[in-house]
This record gives sequence, C-alpha cells and structure tokens, in this order.
Amino acid sequence: MNIEEKSSLKELIKSQKPNFPLEQRFYLDPTIFNLDMKTFFFNQWIIVGHESRIPEKGNYFLFNIKNESIIIIRDDNGKVNCLYNVCRHRGSKICLENEGSTKNLVCPYHAWSYKLDGNLKSARLMDEDFCSDEWSLHKCNSIIFEGLIFINFSNKPDNFNEFIKPLKPFIELHGLGEAKIASRRKYPTMGNWKLTLDNFHECYHCQPSHPEYCEVHSSDYIKAYGAGSNTGPLSSEFMKELLTWNKYAKKIGHHIGEYTESKFSNFFRSAERTPFSKGKLSETKSGKPASTIMGKFKEFDGGYTTIGTSPFNSLLMSNDFATIFTFIPKGPLETEVEIMWLVHKDAKKGVDYNVDKITWMWHETTLEDKKIIENNQNGVMSKKYIPGPLSQMEVGLEKLKSWYLNHLELILGS
Repeated sequence: MNIEEKSSLKELIKSQKPNFPLEQRFYLDPTIFNLDMKTFFFNQWIIVGHESRIPEKGNYFLFNIKNESIIIIRDDNGKVNCLYNVCRHRGSKICLENEGSTKNLVCPYHAWSYKLDGNLKSARLMDEDFCSDEWSLHKCNSIIFEGLIFINFSNKPDNFNEFIKPLKPFIELHGLGEAKIASRRKYPTMGNWKLTLDNFHECYHCQPSHPEYCEVHSSDYIKAYGAGSNTGPLSSEFMKELLTWNKYAKKIGHHIGEYTESKFSNFFRSAERTPFSKGKLSETKSGKPASTIMGKFKEFDGGYTTIGTSPFNSLLMSNDFATIFTFIPKGPLETEVEIMWLVHKDAKKGVDYNVDKITWMWHETTLEDKKIIENNQNGVMSKKYIPGPLSQMEVGLEKLKSWYLNHLELILGS
C-alpha cells in the first residue's frame, strides 16, 4: 500500500459514522481485503476443524486460505501436526488432495519425502554436507483444545492460554474433547466477509428471514439476545426467564453466566448461557434432544451456550450436540461458511442421534443467510448504496464495526 492509498484509507476510516454500516469501499476494495486478511484472519486463533476428522495415523486434511495451505495430519505417535504445505526444496505443494491418508508426505515434484511430523526423511542426490535436520516442513502455530484444532498464522501469536481463559469454562462444559463430527457442510457465499459477519452479529433480520430460528427460539430471546448478550433492546420477560433459569442451572451444578470484552484488545470474544423457552431441551424443531447428553451436564437443563472465540468462529451448543461455524474469507466478494455438528464420540448414528434433526435448524438458516447476504452484496455494489442508520437490534454489528475500524487505525499508524 503506497502513501496515497494509506492516507485515503485513514480518511475513510475517520469518516465512518457511529450507528451506521460501513461505506461501500470496505465491502468491495481488494486493497482493503488484503489489509483485512493481514490484520485480522492471519492474526487470530482460528478453529479449523476437530481432531475426530483424522482419527488414524496418516489421516490428513488441508486448510486453504488465500496463498496459504496447511496440512493438518495425525502422526505415528497420535499427535496432530499443522504443517505448511510447501516443500522445502523448491516450494511445490506436497498434498494436492483436500483430504486423504498417507504413510509419508512426498513432494510430487522432486520426491523429497517427509515424516508425518514434518521432519525430512529423504532427499535424493544432495551434496555430502546437506543436513536433513535443517529442512523440515515449516510448522503453523497450533493448539488442540477440547478436540478443537486452533491455528494462528502470526509470527508472534497471542498467548493461547490468555486467549482461551474466559471462554474455557463455557467450552469445557460441553466435553468437545470427547466428541466426534456428525456432519460437516460448506456454504459458499458470494459476499464480503464483513457483510457475512454483519449478518451473523444482528438478529434484526431474524423474524422476516428465519422461520426455523424463530420456531426454536422465543421472540423475547431473539429481541434481546438473538445476536448475543445485550445486542438488542432489553426484554423484561426474557430477563425473568434468564434469572429463574440461572438459579435452577446453578443449583444442579451447571456453569452459568456471560462474558464480553471489557476493553479493546486483539480479541473479539463473547460467551453466554441462556435458556430455551417453553420447556425445550435442545435446538431442534421439536425441542427434544436429538442425541445423547455431552460433557459435564448431569441432566438436560434446557440451556443453550453461545460462544464467539473470534469474529471467524462461533460455537452454538445444546446439551446434546454442538454447532461450530468457521467463516473463511475467500476474496473481496466471497466467503466460505463451514459448519461442523458434533455429538458424543460414543453416540451411534441412527440409534442415539439423527443427523437431520441435529442439522435442520442451522442448515436451513444458513441457506437463508447465504441468500440474504448475496442480495445485500449485490445491492451494496450499486452506485446508489448509502449506509442507513442501524436499528436497536443491530448493536452487535456496531460493536464489531468499531473493533474493526480501531484495529485498522492502529495498523495504519498515526
């Protein structure tokens, strides 16, 4: 980015009005998209999968983003390694299939061979002073927490323990380390990543756009908590339900409460536990459980856990299954939404759980979101797009926008 582009972007940031969406350039400009990737996606701890996807040694899958490709593979000792898919010889990609199983990682170009932990195994016809120990595959920063595979592309990643600390009790409650993937689906969406996340951080659109979501969740919850705690007008009716439920859940020994960021930081985290309405026990059409109970729950408590580990991941969890979102920016006008549904590792398909019942609500809702986000992107591209004032139910969108703009200002400098 040259001096003129930098100056222009600084002025654009300063011109953004409180309680209004971003202006058009933020949703179209390739230069801003590239800066976004550097500032945000490549500088966060991102959930890219669950270790149950690669149960046996040699099982792997790729996580591809922009120019980067990461091999996520289980080695001979059962450890999950996250390795850059770049041969140390001349840079060729090693794994060309998105998933599979292999005994060794062999570059298809000149046949350099690597062990499953990334260490170089063999390289043909090299000089006598060639030291194979110096030519292992580059490792991507990674942590397995509760079965979730987190990676971070930064050269100086935030301390993971500090990052996960306030969210830890909420995640641990659900026992995701003792889970498996029941279903995994991708929803390619022709919309900028910020438009995609804007939609996820407000529930003003829920009533006109999401009949399934509104069937599962009460109107009072949607109004006040539909996009997270305090993202809409206060609902006295829902607060009564929440206080009553908190007393009950605490009495039976289940974790309760909320977490929101108290000050500006590199993190954009949130978590809360809230009740379903009208005696529902799970996020299903009937409100009845669709699988076996998970984690530390002693009984079905009728509660719902919502966690944002970063802007690019959301965990939405009933007592019996978990829904994990990953939002992957693919270009200025394209975002891939990937969803994993997790159940207890011992639950048997067709006996203990029903995939259609587990996936119904968020599958239908994400298809609807895909449609409205793409419609939104098409409208934003018009020369007549002018940001309009936000509603009382779009507080979450404003929070995300402020966090986003503050970070851009910091990286651009004064």
